[in-house]
Amino acid sequence: MLFPTISFAIFFMIVMPVSWLLMPTRHRWKLFILAASYFFYGYWDWRFCVLIAGSTIANQVLATAVFRSNNERTRRIWLIVAVATNLGVLAYFKYYGFFVSNAINTLNRIGIEVSTNVISVALPLGISFFTFQALSYVIDTYRGTFKPGRLIDFAVFLSFFPHIIAGPIVRPAEFIPQIDAAHDPRKIDASRAFFLITIGLFKKVVIANILATQIVDPVFSSPQQHSSLEILVGIYAYAIQIYADFSGYTDIAIGIALLLGFRFPQNFDSPYTSTSIQDFWRRWHMTLSRWLRDYLYIPLGGNQRGKWSTYRNLMLTMILGGLWHGAAWTFVIWGAIHGSFLCGEHFQRTRRLAQGLPDPVDTRARRIRSQLITFNVVCVAWVFFRAESLENAGNIFKQLLDPSQWFSASPLITLGVVLAIAAGLVEQYIPKDAWGRAMARYSHLAPVWQGLTLGICLLVINTLGPRGVAPFIYFQF
Repeated sequence: MLFPTISFAIFFMIVMPVSWLLMPTRHRWKLFILAASYFFYGYWDWRFCVLIAGSTIANQVLATAVFRSNNERTRRIWLIVAVATNLGVLAYFKYYGFFVSNAINTLNRIGIEVSTNVISVALPLGISFFTFQALSYVIDTYRGTFKPGRLIDFAVFLSFFPHIIAGPIVRPAEFIPQIDAAHDPRKIDASRAFFLITIGLFKKVVIANILATQIVDPVFSSPQQHSSLEILVGIYAYAIQIYADFSGYTDIAIGIALLLGFRFPQNFDSPYTSTSIQDFWRRWHMTLSRWLRDYLYIPLGGNQRGKWSTYRNLMLTMILGGLWHGAAWTFVIWGAIHGSFLCGEHFQRTRRLAQGLPDPVDTRARRIRSQLITFNVVCVAWVFFRAESLENAGNIFKQLLDPSQWFSASPLITLGVVLAIAAGLVEQYIPKDAWGRAMARYSHLAPVWQGLTLGICLLVINTLGPRGVAPFIYFQF
């Protein structure tokens, strides 16, 4: 069930009023929203519900065991069991085929013939997202920053349908206290919610889908058949596509949660305006960045154990972050590229501090240069993220740099493609206060004019968007 579909609209038109009717009787509301979330998640495959139910029960038991343990050794043992259990489930469903295939290929290269038959394991939707949320529940309990609550509360937290498939990755302390908090439908910021949903739909249905169908998919599926200019524009188009697709999902998810009385953390902050790779990760998929920082980078030692340990920790964090996205060497290389540039930026900062040099003057020219360099580094890394294989990525770069293809015909570069790329970039340079003023003006309109404006926007989105809606990119993670 995709957000921009009639089936989801019908589903939400039922869920939202019933949710508010049951809100005063909180236990009934929890049972209802849990059932609705399981229906939403099981819409693709009911077997996925068994997995998330098992994860819910197991992690509640383990978090409770951690909380009730009387000594540090026992607490640590339960934590290790919880981490091993969650990562074991994730490894089986997401990485089994990857590791087994690579092991078989390695053995075959050294002369040990092994059958190439590998069991195909279906990848449950959103398993990486809800596994990370489950881990944060147990780890925060171990750290003493969160006290495990009732099973029903944790079940709602883990399965809440606006974020179960593709985030944002919400911490227990950010969501669970909201379950029993007072919710007044008269105080819901519905105008902001509809504004975000509309923006998210435009990003996904118009910008992302146009770029995917008209240039990105053709270029990446058969790069040898396209000119160097089409390859170049296709690479930039994918950067905009994945941003519009994922941030569009996030906008819709935050808006839907708002209509149900819940607030999610921000997940994007104009990432393509970044002036460094470190700055990019402060702005891109912010909830994942914070998760990797707090639950992986800092526990590894962060930057507190010397420069070489810092470089190691940065590379490990980014490579594992790449593997989190998918079981393929292309994702490893994507993570390694980001890790290498993070190490380089850290080296420059530490050398400047060691020499007692001041920070460079923040001029407009320097900022634009830094933004251009960062954006192009990110785009090069996106090639590996999007490519189906290392060979496919190699073909992309080979065709891009082939002089014989520089002046070939480029029919895929249409006005619609150029406008979609421009819209995706310009949107990120709109000042935050301008968005705030636009939301405020919309919220001050009379309800009839708000509804009319919303209807016109939906009509425009439906008219401009290609026929059909492709699944969100991050559904595969």
